[in-house]
Amino acid sequence: MGSTEERNPSLWVRTSGDGRWPVLGGDATTDVVVVGAGITGLTTARLLADRGVAVMVIDAGDLCAGATGYTTAKVTSLHGLIYSELVDRFGDGRAAVYGAANQAAIAEVRRLVAADGIDCDLETVDAFTWTEEPGRMAAVAREAEVARRLGLPADHTKATALPFPVLGAVRFRSQAQFHPRKYCLGLADAAEQRGVVIHEHTRALGVDESSDGCTVSTDRGTIRAGHVVLAAHLPFLARGAYFARAFPYRSYCIAARAEAPPGMYLSADRPTRSVRAAAGGWLIIGGEGHRVGRDDDTRRRYQALEDWAGERFGVTTVEHRWSAQDYRTADGLPYIGRLDLFSHRVFVATGFRKWGMTNGTVAAMILADAVTGAESPWAWVFDSTRFELARSAQSFVTENAVVATRLLGDKVATLRRPSVDDLAEGEGGIVDLDGHKVAAYRGPDGLHCLSPVCTHLGCEVRFNTAEVTWDCPCHGSRFDVEGRVLEGPAGRDLAPKGVQASV
Repeated sequence: MGSTEERNPSLWVRTSGDGRWPVLGGDATTDVVVVGAGITGLTTARLLADRGVAVMVIDAGDLCAGATGYTTAKVTSLHGLIYSELVDRFGDGRAAVYGAANQAAIAEVRRLVAADGIDCDLETVDAFTWTEEPGRMAAVAREAEVARRLGLPADHTKATALPFPVLGAVRFRSQAQFHPRKYCLGLADAAEQRGVVIHEHTRALGVDESSDGCTVSTDRGTIRAGHVVLAAHLPFLARGAYFARAFPYRSYCIAARAEAPPGMYLSADRPTRSVRAAAGGWLIIGGEGHRVGRDDDTRRRYQALEDWAGERFGVTTVEHRWSAQDYRTADGLPYIGRLDLFSHRVFVATGFRKWGMTNGTVAAMILADAVTGAESPWAWVFDSTRFELARSAQSFVTENAVVATRLLGDKVATLRRPSVDDLAEGEGGIVDLDGHKVAAYRGPDGLHCLSPVCTHLGCEVRFNTAEVTWDCPCHGSRFDVEGRVLEGPAGRDLAPKGVQASV
């Protein structure tokens, strides 16, 4: 779910075509319903169509305008220092499968681009994770050694094309980068040519599963299908409790016309900095990640990136700014597979840890196998029904303590709230309106007042100053200033609140 009309549309959204797919026109029947039209959903549909499966893709917003349309679009198996982490947590076996699966995803992207003739600025480049801190040199060197041992195209180097010296870097050779929305629009065209039916602005409201099939209820009609794939970032269904097992983070990007070094770069240092070039003379810089709803003024995130771009690359004018949201799982591996232990017809994919271009493609390959009864060599590593307490307990408890603190704090806070009259134009906040707590935003067209209670599980939303949205700090649901859901797991809009309304 996403929109091409965000306050800060990405470079990818601004340099690609508009959607042209209709809403669902009423009740329908198909073999598989895919909920979500980002890279995971569209790749799944495209692969299933090649196997003769009838597929319908629905999305609550615009095609490829959610996380996929707001990524840095690195198609790589080098994900920071993840292999050392995975080896320490799981051992070599699972870490090697994770790497092999992501390498296979790079090859699959190249195959689909060639097979479908997709013009998406696909380039082969090397990827680097670098450090400038003496204290991280050993960790970077170890990552290169571990990755090489696992069979990945890794080496350790101090030579990069960055315009400043580094103390060390992991390099993965022959990785890729592309324009993610052009790629997904090309996938959608190719899928349609193979019989896939696509509907935008069609919100899934529920999924009922029985022994003989599934029923997907939407705001436009009901769809009967044999299987359902939930590829809409985070499953909106309560089953599987993914909202408690995957944790929402936002990160930020800017794009400027500037000389960019060849290759893709990510710092191992904090704060994180991501660097890549894009066709047309663009330099893209990202970073500044944080837990959703945990920053009182997100505008400073863009400013930090702009300051760094000016200092390191001489950037004076930034033309594009955008942010994205992604989920991290308790143990660091994505959840891909059955919705829960009792489900055999509903599948999920979530928790890509900001590496959705390859992990989303991995998910599509695994789920296409699952739906058609084939055996994936990687499925056991990404099993969505796993919960290994010893490997995830600390992260699980820490992240969910944030939720508990937020829920309790919102209910017991006794500090006097500012008045709605204190809001200047362009400002938003949790304020007092005639004795009632409201989420209020004062825009050019007047005051917008909403219930401050997220419709998912009741946390109090927070105002996102950079994106002018209401974000839930518990599970990452987002709403526009009119209260409309922008992304889940919330399925209902925030209720409007007037002067005489009771909150």
